[in-house]
Amino acid sequence: MRSSNVLNNASTPTLQARSWGFLACFRAMASPCELLIATNDQAIAKAMLEIAYKEAKRIEQKYSRFIDGNPLWQINNAQGAVTQIDAETLQLLRFSQQCYLLSDGDFDISAGPLMRLWRFDAGAKVPADADIMLAKEQVNFAAVKFDEQQITMPAQMNLDFGGIGKEYAVDRVAYLLAEKWPSISVLVNFGGDISCLVPKVGEPWQIGIENPEALDNAAALLSVHQGALATSGDTRRFIEVNGRRYGHIINPSTGYPVLDAPRSVTVLGPNCVTAGMLATMAMLQGKDAELFLQQQSVNFKLFR
Repeated sequence: MRSSNVLNNASTPTLQARSWGFLACFRAMASPCELLIATNDQAIAKAMLEIAYKEAKRIEQKYSRFIDGNPLWQINNAQGAVTQIDAETLQLLRFSQQCYLLSDGDFDISAGPLMRLWRFDAGAKVPADADIMLAKEQVNFAAVKFDEQQITMPAQMNLDFGGIGKEYAVDRVAYLLAEKWPSISVLVNFGGDISCLVPKVGEPWQIGIENPEALDNAAALLSVHQGALATSGDTRRFIEVNGRRYGHIINPSTGYPVLDAPRSVTVLGPNCVTAGMLATMAMLQGKDAELFLQQQSVNFKLFR
């Protein structure tokens, strides 16, 4: 599972004219967010930016585990009691359950106790073995019980939607924009998680895949008319202790970062949440990441 950053407040949105249309930018979910909008109509571009900004913030406020009092906080602080859920939360729980089953338990959103132990800030240290073992005992999505109206789970358990939340936000924004403007191509890019529902006419969107050895530089370019992709990796979130590198993809079965994981995996998929699930599951495979992705019959780019 991916350990999530503190989700800080989104910055003031900006809109800039480009030769192909407009570039809209803001910050949410601890990531730079942008829209590439293929229209010269500034009023439409501004309206798109407003919708995207509000939806990203809505999802962030609802599902960040760092915001007291939100629906996720209520679930995590129920102390074993029943918590009411809405249809959107049910949808995310069902998808999380699918991830859990497909990964044989490695993709587990109940890994919150482990995520709190592992920090990837400057000066962070490797947690003590005893603390890791204790946290592991509190991780088991199979113990989470939910239906259409409510959820219950053991008192010490904590859920963390950090592994799917940003991808879900990308898909939601892409859907809302395509529904309202079905003839205007928009590439939604939240921190490298991308969706484009309306096909781009003419020249395709050019997407750079970051070089793990030279951050902020593209090691490969993808031409995309339509589709989605997501990237998982440890190029920016890791610590080095005593000469050993620890990435932020945690294996719940061991309590430690995955051994022999790729530096980054980018997967193309029908939507961003599916691409993100496969990218993270590939990271969790460690040395077998390439074989796993080949078995899924998906297009991917992997760096070691």
